Amino acid sequence: MTEQQFNLDTVEHAAKTPDEELPWAELGLKEDEFRQIVRLLGRRPTAAELAMYSVMWSEHCSYKSSKVHLKQFGQKVTEEMKRDLMVGIGENAGVTDIGGGWAVTFKIESHNHPSYVEPYQGAATGVGGIVRDIISMGARPVAVMDPLRFGDIDHPDTARVVHGVVAGVGGYGNSLGLPNIGGEVEFDPCYQDNPLVNALAVGVMRHEDIRLANASGVGNRVILFGARTGGDGIGGASVLASESFDDAKPSKRPAVQVGDPFAEKVLIECCLELFKESVVEGIQDLGAAGISCATSELASNGEGGMHVDLTKVLLRDPTLTPGEILMSESQERMMAVVTPQNLGRFEQIMDKWDVEYSVLGEVNDSGRLTIEWGGEIIVDVDPRTVAHDGPTYERPLARPDWQDAVVADHFAGSAADADRPSGADLGPAIVELMSSPNLCSKAWVTDQYDRYVQGNTAMSQPDDAGVIRVDEQTGLGVALSTDATPRYAYLDPYEGAKAALAEAYRNVSTGGARPVAVSDCLNFGSPEDPAIMWQFAEAVRGLADGCLELGVPVTGGNVSLYNQTGGRAINPTPVVAMMGVMDDVARRTPSGWEADQDGQAIYLLGTTAEELDGSEWARLRGHLGGVPPRVDLAREKLLGDILVNMSRDGMIDSAHDVAAGGLAATLAEACLRFGVGARIGLGEVAERDGVDEFTLLFSESQGRVVCAVPRTEEVRFKDMCTARDYPFARIGVVDAQAGALDLQGIASVDLDELRAGWAGTLPARFA
Repeated sequence: MTEQQFNLDTVEHAAKTPDEELPWAELGLKEDEFRQIVRLLGRRPTAAELAMYSVMWSEHCSYKSSKVHLKQFGQKVTEEMKRDLMVGIGENAGVTDIGGGWAVTFKIESHNHPSYVEPYQGAATGVGGIVRDIISMGARPVAVMDPLRFGDIDHPDTARVVHGVVAGVGGYGNSLGLPNIGGEVEFDPCYQDNPLVNALAVGVMRHEDIRLANASGVGNRVILFGARTGGDGIGGASVLASESFDDAKPSKRPAVQVGDPFAEKVLIECCLELFKESVVEGIQDLGAAGISCATSELASNGEGGMHVDLTKVLLRDPTLTPGEILMSESQERMMAVVTPQNLGRFEQIMDKWDVEYSVLGEVNDSGRLTIEWGGEIIVDVDPRTVAHDGPTYERPLARPDWQDAVVADHFAGSAADADRPSGADLGPAIVELMSSPNLCSKAWVTDQYDRYVQGNTAMSQPDDAGVIRVDEQTGLGVALSTDATPRYAYLDPYEGAKAALAEAYRNVSTGGARPVAVSDCLNFGSPEDPAIMWQFAEAVRGLADGCLELGVPVTGGNVSLYNQTGGRAINPTPVVAMMGVMDDVARRTPSGWEADQDGQAIYLLGTTAEELDGSEWARLRGHLGGVPPRVDLAREKLLGDILVNMSRDGMIDSAHDVAAGGLAATLAEACLRFGVGARIGLGEVAERDGVDEFTLLFSESQGRVVCAVPRTEEVRFKDMCTARDYPFARIGVVDAQAGALDLQGIASVDLDELRAGWAGTLPARFA
């Protein structure tokens, strides 16, 4: 078949030429998948059909290696967990009822591989894509978050990726006028050639505004609107995001999508007016797989079929072939289903916002998706076979041979533990810890983002959770946190995933919100490696079991596989996004103490054990081995309930969870938050827990939070902890005059010195 014949391949021609060779392998399909397509169609596919199946059956779009495990999220739920869930897994984003007629939708996704190839556009279009998922649910986007992971901070290529990604996240989000209220920044050599750029968006709506992606109603029009279709991002989902990078295969590096945030801002307002006037019957954003995805998913979710004339697509590049038009992932595009009666009003709204559109076709009762080009049918498929009934793999999985050796290699007593500091050396150790790339100030990153635009941000970085006000009258709002524990997950993916879930739950609770929903972004290596598949399966099992125990449902998410280069995979990185509801954002709890809290009592909730494996201190000493801290989710749930009630009742003025870096990092961050010192006594609580002072400071035992308690509330505080049987200890007082984190009888850390190291790390590398 010549190139011209391939580009103009019709269904009629395909039926007459069964032996024509097609480039299925170049499009990312396996031979057995191609044979399956032939069986489904009863003939060879046309070039356009091959393009559609290749992108929709890709790992990125079909979840063919992961969906057998992801089913647990729908199986391990109770009726109580589903009580507030208005839209669950399977739509563009989940929707949760938060009371007062308000609903919130949120979701986290990945744009990892594109962000390595072209960091600015990869990150920018990651933000744009997740925001369109929120729009398509009928919601107004109100905030974004961005968990980011990069390679070795001192590697020559890291600066290229960091500068591009941070500028892309900020440039797109700031231009949309959306506050960036949280996220993470981690540096580790395992991400050197595979940075992780995960993007979260949250939107709000009234209950009656919810929209779903389906094409129903015979005769209803199918309309593509927004930006024109170009050649950017062709094959992105099927090739770039569904294979490992390999320098020997340049075909794995296609063009990255190009974003225009100002076009998306107009698209947001245009869509919201369409929703307000009930002009659309169904709507779908065009992200991964472009028109292939939008047409097949709308038709598959509907009641009949759909016919589309591809020649009516408005193009930026007139040389695009039908297959390229179907595969293009050009940004800022939406597809709507509109009744003939509403078509006039739809056109008026498009003209008002100066948004281009074209009526591509209509819904019919054929049960088929048919697409024509120049009067010839080039696609004739059952849409379910494209969008929902693709291949499902139960990949071989096996606990890796090296896991036993890793688990046996504990930090305590190892060569890396030989210089364990004590006494006065604990002060410099805290400065060293807080100056490290993963615990230093991330202000160089977050200062490039607008955190307060729209005026509804009640809390953001560097607090434990971001908080957005939803309703001005009542103060109703939501809190969000994203967390991952990749080093823990490397040691034990089941426990590591539960630890990430627990930390996200704890962060939202610490801010004063009741956790209600989870979205996840599961970043792993190649599913064709049984060891990686074991990591993935264990992490999913951990999240599903953990959510069931905490009583919080998974509402949606994303899987990103093939995050590896040259056979070297990233550490398993399941990112958990937790959303909580806050009745009044005025009652939010910040993570540091302020000058007017001088003299307040500082309490530590929870107990500490010798749990240094996988810790930030172990990372500083070049060690990764042993077993991660164990999580008691029943205790985490109890702790969350205590924190929410204390915040609501005014018993605490600040609270900060103990996580990466242990108690040392928590105390340092609480002091640095507003530049206010503290006097801390460690002896009694160390004796109570049976650990030395170093372990008390640097262990990463879970279920711990530090609170500042007004003197007038200490009795109530202690009574609540006692009544709930949750361990607590008074470890010090806020000291606004000290200018230091004073570990009494041990060491004193000057806050100016601490801040210099903490604030200077990222600017020294990147500014």
